[in-house]
Amino acid sequence: MPPRVLEAPSYLQAFVLSGVVTVLVTRAFLQAAGYPRLGGGGFHIAHVLWGGLLMTAGLGVALVFLGSAPRILGAILGGTGFGLFIDEVGKFVTAGTDYFYAPAAGIIYGAFALLVVITQAIRGRTRLTGPERTANALYTVVGGLRTGLTDRRRTAVMRQVDGCGPDVEEAVAKLLDAVPRREPPGPRFWQPWLSRARRAVIWVTTHRWVVSLVVLYLVGEPFVVVLTVVRDAVTGLLPDQREWRAVVGVSISALITAVLGIRGALLLPRDRVRAFRLFKLALLVDLLFGQIFSFTVDQFGALSALSVDLFLLAVVTAEHRRLCRQAPTSGR
Repeated sequence: MPPRVLEAPSYLQAFVLSGVVTVLVTRAFLQAAGYPRLGGGGFHIAHVLWGGLLMTAGLGVALVFLGSAPRILGAILGGTGFGLFIDEVGKFVTAGTDYFYAPAAGIIYGAFALLVVITQAIRGRTRLTGPERTANALYTVVGGLRTGLTDRRRTAVMRQVDGCGPDVEEAVAKLLDAVPRREPPGPRFWQPWLSRARRAVIWVTTHRWVVSLVVLYLVGEPFVVVLTVVRDAVTGLLPDQREWRAVVGVSISALITAVLGIRGALLLPRDRVRAFRLFKLALLVDLLFGQIFSFTVDQFGALSALSVDLFLLAVVTAEHRRLCRQAPTSGR
């Protein structure tokens, strides 16, 4: 099997983020502009064509040039192209090429959710073998031949080949001597703002009252969803819902989330680690299953609910990690 790339999760993350941003910007622009048509006289230039062109350009950059920077650029170009492509999926799954096909939003969300799952699976993969670490170290060295490598990158390269054998370590050290040195870049204007934002997120996700509110919301919100569907069914509003299958999917997801949330709440007094593991699982069920149907029902109006779920997941994950770190000392 070919050696795996150490920075593959970063490339995939850039691909996914650029794709998501492209879909949102495209939808917002087309709605604001009244969904204009590019072309006339029977011709229509669909933006899926621009998507294919950008994906080709991204692949070409990654194939032609060496180094991490070209791969990141290729990932961004490819992700932007994929966003333009997947945005028009409604035209390719309907006989009437319906861009406004209701389940299209769910399909788009499902595609990106799958990519996120793949990215996380790769990020949590087994540690690289010695030859793979050596290959990644050499790749970094080759990428620095033109622009040079900072002392930090040089240290990282030597750390990668640590334990791969004295011959390998000596050979890589000699290669590093042939690479020009580069001073580290100065601080970017946005870095202080990013640091403040990171501290604010940590402050919010680690406060007890925030965690308590998240638990209450996580247990109660699924019941609200189910009761709303039951109310619409009793009052006769549900048959008017065009995508009633998606409504059923939302209800099933809410029931599963509710069961997991209640089970987690019952475990809270005696086993907080398991409780928050269940809370996290409940959110993942909603994110990877329920939200697909939510986007089908509410279209891109479901973005607000998605934002709430992502915030809840951040809080629950932070609390679960904190509890796991304390578990050995607390005897749990």
